[in-house]
Amino acid sequence: MIFLIALALALDAFAVTTGIGASQRGLKFRDSFRLAFHFGLFQFLMPLVGWLAGEEVIAWIETYDHWVAFCLLAFVGSRMIFSGFKSDQSIKIKRDPTRGWSLVLLSVATSLDALAVGFSLATIDINIWLSALLIGITAFLMTLVAAGLSPYLGRLAGRWAELVGGIILIGIGLRIVISHLGWNRHFF
Repeated sequence: MIFLIALALALDAFAVTTGIGASQRGLKFRDSFRLAFHFGLFQFLMPLVGWLAGEEVIAWIETYDHWVAFCLLAFVGSRMIFSGFKSDQSIKIKRDPTRGWSLVLLSVATSLDALAVGFSLATIDINIWLSALLIGITAFLMTLVAAGLSPYLGRLAGRWAELVGGIILIGIGLRIVISHLGWNRHFF
């Protein structure tokens, strides 16, 4: 059961990594590892925080967590789209989403669901440390797989890859909002 939860939670990290890697036409090993480490770390920490936070904090956070995730992903995605319209390579390098605040924002955005999962795990008799470790390792591995696939997707998208990557990030944010607001029953 925990492995399936870990896979589901890692899908956002997988999709975000694929978008970033495609926009850059592949990721260097160092960038791939940096993404995998941060996504895995945040996916490990958030269930622990959720487990420790208790019902009151989760109830307060879950009313707007989907909007926070959307805003973070839309911010980074729009920066990627804007950068895709620029022809100067120095601007693209300066706005590397695998570094700095962009990386932190993406790590938080892809792991907010793990916060709620942590609270849910507290309601059943389960080892939270082992569960969080499995969730973190799964996100780490899925991020590495996505980084490995991203050069092929980058070649397919060509010069539009950065725009496509930004649109993917914004799309993930929209999917999060739609699923949390229950609109998916009306649209899908």
